[in-house]
Amino acid sequence: MKKLLLFFCLILSAGYTFAQTYTPPTTIPPYHILTTDSVYVTPANLKKNKPVMIIYFAPDCSHCKNLMFEMKPHMEAFKNVQVVMITFVLQLKATQTFYRDFDLKKYPNFTVGTEGYTYVVQRFYEVKTTPYIALYDKKGKLVKAYDKVPKIDELVDEVKKI
Repeated sequence: MKKLLLFFCLILSAGYTFAQTYTPPTTIPPYHILTTDSVYVTPANLKKNKPVMIIYFAPDCSHCKNLMFEMKPHMEAFKNVQVVMITFVLQLKATQTFYRDFDLKKYPNFTVGTEGYTYVVQRFYEVKTTPYIALYDKKGKLVKAYDKVPKIDELVDEVKKI
């Protein structure tokens, strides 16, 4: 009888655990990042009435690099979006190397930086894997969030809608 009761308790607790789903906040995170130019920026530096794409990444993440390789031929589709790429890696050199390797200086709408050990953005989105992508409309409201890398065509289509 005790084993049966324990079994049902485990089933119920497992059900409650899987029932909890994360819904990301609908606003832009209150980031404070050190950019590759050694300048601190916050959401206050964003241009008004322009869509925003936040990409939480790691410079050594293969999925993050693949995302950038896939985005490269489609950069024209992202030109009207303010792209803020945020990492948790404290070594600014690794972030600068990522910025250089993908030649992101060609794209003034891209800002790349590190939040260091604050993990504000990581906790804000409850990031478990990188890259994490969040798209915001011109009013700064969340349109779509991806906790896994989307197909590039899907991302481009979504960006065109905002």
